[in-house]
Amino acid sequence: MRTHHAITILATAGLLALTGCSSSTTASPGPSASWVRDTGTAQPAPGASGASANPDAARSAAGLPAEPKGPQRKAFLDGLNAIDKDIVHGKDDKAISRGIDTCAAIKAHTGDIPKQVEQTNQRWTSPTHPEGHGEAKAAQILAVVHTTICPTY
Repeated sequence: MRTHHAITILATAGLLALTGCSSSTTASPGPSASWVRDTGTAQPAPGASGASANPDAARSAAGLPAEPKGPQRKAFLDGLNAIDKDIVHGKDDKAISRGIDTCAAIKAHTGDIPKQVEQTNQRWTSPTHPEGHGEAKAAQILAVVHTTICPTY
């Protein structure tokens, strides 16, 4: 019987201690939070690089190609649209992003064409093809990406 009383007393004391701790945390923030200000503009963290301001530099640092521009961009988008207009489906920037991602898959699986095709099929979806466009079109997409965005991979 005494054991049950001791457990009850300890449990009650523990709850009181926790309740006492939680009520003190609702006080206004102390000096440690005084450095937080909403300036209305995002500020980079101390020591952060400007890679987010220059995505091509970030891609280069990651070993990926720069975003295609001008004739290279046109050749890429035209190549995809020649396969099937639903591949790009009016989302040029999304297609560019997917193309660069596909270059990463080519680099990660150098020489493993079946794996590259598999990854391409998974990555290149559209509203009418949520599971991808199939292996045949994925292989064609892969070829367009490889020749227009990252031919050195």
